[in-house]
Amino acid sequence: MTRLKQILISTMARARPLVLGAAISLLALPTAADMPGPTLEGRAVLPVFTLAPGPPSGAALAGTTNGITFPLPSQPVEGFSAVLEGREPGEYLAMPDNGYGGKGNSKDFLIRAYHIKPDFKTAEGGSGTIEVRDFIQFSDPDHLLGFPIVREDTAERWLTGGDIDPESLQRDHNGDYWMGEEFGPWILHFDASGRLLHPPFEIPGVRSPNNPFLDGQPNTHPNSRGFEAMAISPNGKYLYAALEGPVLTDSNKFRRYIYQFSIDARALTDSVWEYKTENTSYMIADMSALDDNRMVLIERDGGLGLNAKFRNVYLIDLRKVGSDGFVEKNLAVDLTRITDPDLISLPPIHEGDIGLGNPFSVVCESIEAIHVLDGQQLLLGCDNNLPNKGRNPGLADDNEFILVRVPGLKSIK
Repeated sequence: MTRLKQILISTMARARPLVLGAAISLLALPTAADMPGPTLEGRAVLPVFTLAPGPPSGAALAGTTNGITFPLPSQPVEGFSAVLEGREPGEYLAMPDNGYGGKGNSKDFLIRAYHIKPDFKTAEGGSGTIEVRDFIQFSDPDHLLGFPIVREDTAERWLTGGDIDPESLQRDHNGDYWMGEEFGPWILHFDASGRLLHPPFEIPGVRSPNNPFLDGQPNTHPNSRGFEAMAISPNGKYLYAALEGPVLTDSNKFRRYIYQFSIDARALTDSVWEYKTENTSYMIADMSALDDNRMVLIERDGGLGLNAKFRNVYLIDLRKVGSDGFVEKNLAVDLTRITDPDLISLPPIHEGDIGLGNPFSVVCESIEAIHVLDGQQLLLGCDNNLPNKGRNPGLADDNEFILVRVPGLKSIK
């Protein structure tokens, strides 16, 4: 054997383990496919028949529907369309919408936001119950709305579901509240006690059939498709309010508009984004900011129970707009199939409950509240649209809040 041949064989023998070792290292590197998917981390349920102090409610629904008999002796705590941080760790402020789904049947439903403290059922324990604490009562004592309200001649002028339809709520750095509303649609500004501070902020040319200022002119937006979603930037400078449905005159029924509102200027800016839904009937249900440019957004169908087949959480980046003019979106969570390896959602609360176990499914008609807890955890809440059903085919829906862990949420591309 020649000296050159010996050198070559020796070199190859030494190199072979190194090459093999390198291959093993490369194969061991994690990929996107190796990342765990969204997982149910906690669940808490508020019974549908939970009442708070106040006058009787639900007179327009007199009778029994899905096990609930109306009118109710006081105010129901139900139908959460917004959730944000509370006053202490573990407490949240949750806001119901206008009550029973319509302007006419919700005149005795008071517009409030309730401080709640869920004891989430998790893999480590927890009762899965929710403590309802005190509340903020929204009012217009200074007659700023500009039209007669249901409680027009009362001293306190509390607002009701016959006056406004609140769907989203944010708190600014001064402690004031900003509400996304559908009857206008408007953005409404309240102080920390719930007192209206300014006349409604409207979107020029966008008016629903419930707008009291139509003056005989045709509406330009469908009923109940106004500001369902509204996020606030972490720097406290801007609100981002999204229309739930399309403008009537828009030939593209997939298009939904997102408007930027300056809190300091108390006015819309010139920045408007276009979002494309997966179906013309799908709705933007809520948004929450990850940072000053990126947000999580719920897009959902109108189904309930077994017909609740599409409700996705997407991540959008307002700096990224496609060649088609629509903001780009990336799937973060499919709420119809959330992994529940620890079976947190079981056992059922009511006999016949559906969508429980692994996977867990959000089957309420309206999943309308989302709040970013940290870079990997989301809190979501249902609007049960009392007395609608969903989780159970024979009973009115309870109010559900769920914690979903989304590994790498802030790095989703």
